[in-house]
Amino acid sequence: MTEAANNWTRERTLLVALERDGDDHHAQLDSLEELTSLVETAGGTVEETVIQRLPHPTAPYYIGKGKAEEIAALCREKEIPLVVFDDELTPAQNRNLTKVTERKIIDRTQLILDIFARRARTKEGKLQVELAQLQYLLPRLTRMWGHLSRQTGGIGTRGDGETQLEVDRRRVQEKITRLTKDLEAVRRHRTTQRQGRSRHNWPVVSLVGYTNAGKSTLFNRTTRAAVLAEDKLFATLDPTTRVAELPDKQRVLFTDTVGFIKKLPHDLIESFKATLEEVREADLLLHVVDLSHPQYDQQIVAVEHVLQQIDANAKPSLLVFNKTDQVAPEAVRRVLEFHADSIALSAATGEGIDRLLEAIAVRLAARRQRVRLSLPNHQSGLIAEIHREGTVVEIAYEGDQAKITALLPPSLKGRLQPYIVAPDDQPEDPGNAGRGTAPGAVVEPWGVGA
Repeated sequence: MTEAANNWTRERTLLVALERDGDDHHAQLDSLEELTSLVETAGGTVEETVIQRLPHPTAPYYIGKGKAEEIAALCREKEIPLVVFDDELTPAQNRNLTKVTERKIIDRTQLILDIFARRARTKEGKLQVELAQLQYLLPRLTRMWGHLSRQTGGIGTRGDGETQLEVDRRRVQEKITRLTKDLEAVRRHRTTQRQGRSRHNWPVVSLVGYTNAGKSTLFNRTTRAAVLAEDKLFATLDPTTRVAELPDKQRVLFTDTVGFIKKLPHDLIESFKATLEEVREADLLLHVVDLSHPQYDQQIVAVEHVLQQIDANAKPSLLVFNKTDQVAPEAVRRVLEFHADSIALSAATGEGIDRLLEAIAVRLAARRQRVRLSLPNHQSGLIAEIHREGTVVEIAYEGDQAKITALLPPSLKGRLQPYIVAPDDQPEDPGNAGRGTAPGAVVEPWGVGA
């Protein structure tokens, strides 16, 4: 299906949308603008746009038959070979429209699947896209071939036999079964990876948001990674995880994920569940919003809808308004007043990143308890474990003792109970006030792990 979809690259395109009674006209225009961006992302060009007002879609053509004939005439006049509909079409609607217009007809779902197929780089991503494509294709298989004659003759082949359509359906279904098994193996592998990461007891922060909201740019800024960050829809498909360090020295795992979009195909969500599990398993979601987009509030709703579909809507989250360098200061002030617990920043310039990291540290503070320890120097294994699973804020060696101030997960704190001097949230010893770091102390520098 990927090769077939690639054939319409850079084709002149006509867009069609249906505006129902009660629909928001501006929202419809925004949806068409997004569809235009999708076509351009796939390599096509939009020549014409047609909007029809109807109470509801018609069963045979989605639009009215008269409008379908008008579109056919416009395509002939403008020499437009491709028509893209802003909603998903039924198999019957697609067949009828193809017959009337004598043009290639695709819908928003097929367009998004094509873009995902182009952007998938890893084996996992390709498996997920191929599965979604086949699930979309299966109910749309029709008698479009010239080789549909009955298979007869010979022992075991008498009778009606199978039509070519039935053979193709069976083959597609068999491939769907195989891909589902392969993705289940991927899911088990991801579970193993998460279990390996959880041994460090590092919190996981997943970046979610509408496509092209700047998640990958923010990910690169906070982790010093080099993930592809383009001004295109769905620039990132495959999740990437990197270690970063917060101002309180706590290490966290940041995960960059695929962007969401309105009318995201259900089959695509199902196929990408192995990837989206990274979102469900996160300790904190950073919901990144493009503040410069005129419909950013509707994009927030669209993302929340997808989070609900993958059972991640109850996760603790922090709203992050990005691209403040592209809007007026007054707009930033208003959105922060309306969303009191949110953060405004520019991932491109770095403005506001420090505030974001501090806010994350506050949200994750409950996962780490600050304690003071005194261990014998010969307990090198325990000291290494503190470095590995906790966050060392300060360490100093006095005689045969290692004096450590660290942020520890509850499980590790329990094992180290015999060595705890005092919880570090107790009042500071007045005799040490203002002295700062003890002489000879080794304080871990600000840095980012790989």
